[in-house]
Amino acid sequence: MSRVDIQHVSKRYGAFAALDDVTIAFNDGEFFGLLGPSGSGKTTLLRSIAGFIAPDQGSILFDGEPVESVPVHRRAIGMVFQSYALFPHLTIEENIGFGLDVRSVPREDIRKRVAEMLSLVRLSGLAARYPKQLSGGQQQRVALARALITRPKVLLLDEPLGALDRRLRQEMQVELKDIQRESGVTAIFVTHDQEEALTLSDRIAIIDQGKLIQVDAPQTVYERPANIFAANFLGDANVFRGTPAKSGLKLADGTVIATLKPSTGAAIVRPEKLRVASGRKKSAGNSLTGEITQAIYSGASVTYRIHTKVLGDMPLLAFIQNQTGEVLDTGAAVTVSWDKEQTIPVEA
Repeated sequence: MSRVDIQHVSKRYGAFAALDDVTIAFNDGEFFGLLGPSGSGKTTLLRSIAGFIAPDQGSILFDGEPVESVPVHRRAIGMVFQSYALFPHLTIEENIGFGLDVRSVPREDIRKRVAEMLSLVRLSGLAARYPKQLSGGQQQRVALARALITRPKVLLLDEPLGALDRRLRQEMQVELKDIQRESGVTAIFVTHDQEEALTLSDRIAIIDQGKLIQVDAPQTVYERPANIFAANFLGDANVFRGTPAKSGLKLADGTVIATLKPSTGAAIVRPEKLRVASGRKKSAGNSLTGEITQAIYSGASVTYRIHTKVLGDMPLLAFIQNQTGEVLDTGAAVTVSWDKEQTIPVEA
């Protein structure tokens, strides 16, 4: 389909840098997630690719060809928004075929391609219905079919599942990934949902204040975050700060945390990597003693917040899979342990 290259793109609004010297490549056929807090620049980047925003500097290329001077309607893109923007007075068939109709494609060809799209998005048999007669998930698939029917080189999705409830959203994540794979289109989507980014993306970019923080496969970004911001934004993280020591990281009270590799002054451990045992015991590897301040039972797992002298007012967070049904009491003394391979040095 198409490769998109962003080369040193910047966009400012007065003193505010929406994009700050961004360079990134979206590979042919890739499902790429742009993840970041509100105002981070991810939607500005998406709209720059679409042509709705003109960068102040830098280049945007489709398959090696600059598109800065190419108008939106000639960039061969498809777009899906959170609101879907379906025409309520048109049938599903008419909604999907709208992009071909305005291009004066012959009626018979439109019907054939609409039928192909309906099959692709698993809505065959619903062509004569109107948007109000469909569920939220079905409307989302209609919007996707409408975006794909013009055979775009690039599919841009701005919070495409944001209007759905949690259960339907999870179901549609699988559907969306399958449809993208079958169509083969290069897809770039904006989301603030961490789980959605991990589920859908071949690669993700974490963006903050207009800058790229980290670009890699979701598993790599989660397991080996570049810095504390990336660690905290993609999931939860226990953060340790101190000074580099021969065997790891030396904390303020003198405790040394063994790390996977030499530390530069900070390290993180994911909550699900921790083990929690009742009582104060010696344990192999890294360990801290503390007291449970909160225990949250959620069925499949238990979340503990644990006070330790080492971290002071900052609680140690532990996610424990519910294998026994046992929940330790608030106030209980515990030992928290983990392997040094799970202590990941990061930039502060």
